[in-house]
Amino acid sequence: MAKKRHPFRKKGGVLVIPIDLILSENYRTLYRYSQQLLLLLQVHWREDRPVAFGVREVERLLNCDRRTAMKAFDELQKRGFIVKIDESLFNSRTESRSRTWRLTWLPYDWKSPTEEWEKWTNEN
Repeated sequence: MAKKRHPFRKKGGVLVIPIDLILSENYRTLYRYSQQLLLLLQVHWREDRPVAFGVREVERLLNCDRRTAMKAFDELQKRGFIVKIDESLFNSRTESRSRTWRLTWLPYDWKSPTEEWEKWTNEN
């Protein structure tokens, strides 16, 4: 007999985002590229390590220019959705790496979410 699949389980996985985050003024007033970036970051999220994701990837996946991608990262940082863990490094002779991020609405390093995004107010 075939294994019964969970109704929400689709090929490639499922993203689960808290309803209070989606309904918050903070999220609803985000620049549309920032909202899309937030979802892309969660696609790469793992509880035991930061998310490695850079401007070039955003440019390619969201079909936008470098300034737009950088603006989206900046806005997510200022509003408390992400925190930078490590800076990017580019070296043609050695290994290069993307910036790494902690997503504040999700667990990280086996610790509970810090939820900085909840502290944002429209006056900030």
